[in-house]
Amino acid sequence: MIADSSALPEQIVDDVITSAFRSAGQRCSALRVLFIQDGIADKVIKMLDGACQELVLGDPAKLSTDIGPVIDQEALGLLEQHAEKMDKEAIRLTQVPMTRECEHGYFFAPRAYGINSLAQLPREVFGPVLHIIRYKADELDQVIGQINATGYGLTFGIHTRIDHQMRAICAQVNAGNHYVNRSMIGAVVGVQPFGGQGLSGTGPKAGGPHYLMRFATERATSINTTASGGNTTLVSLAEE
Repeated sequence: MIADSSALPEQIVDDVITSAFRSAGQRCSALRVLFIQDGIADKVIKMLDGACQELVLGDPAKLSTDIGPVIDQEALGLLEQHAEKMDKEAIRLTQVPMTRECEHGYFFAPRAYGINSLAQLPREVFGPVLHIIRYKADELDQVIGQINATGYGLTFGIHTRIDHQMRAICAQVNAGNHYVNRSMIGAVVGVQPFGGQGLSGTGPKAGGPHYLMRFATERATSINTTASGGNTTLVSLAEE
């Protein structure tokens, strides 16, 4: 996700928390990296920290719970390894509090780190870990270049109140789905087609009424048939 200095900080924070931490960050479309322009970075990070302190990590069966556990021990182990690495190489900006209720289960506290470049993330971290990179206005092309260089292109988000900025960025970022001024998760199957580019898949988008037909190839075959009267009839058969 890219958030420029014209974006509304309150909306950024709300959509970032939803995109990065809901479902314990275990959605294919979850937010992993937030590029935020210098002018609003400090304010947004402070607000993000405050919002994270209000989140409840615990039993997902309870209505009071905001975030539940990750799926299994293997997933938890990989997240803990990444967190250990980030604690040495990056700056931890915020973390959701752990309670005694989290002592039993595969609980991992959602958190955000400040990093310098996408190069610090050699692969995707599948869980509630957000990585924040600051950028200056004249570095936007470099930011887009970093994003496209990963080869992955499932979901991309942008927060801006400048229409031509939005259109220019969306035209350059190679992603199957672009979300503008909203969260990056929750596409409704059958209503909002969803699919990626590059290493995130090059097939048709799922969900529309014509989805099945996208997997079929229509061909016309002509054959000759001879009727009892000796006349020849041309018949066209459609195959899929």
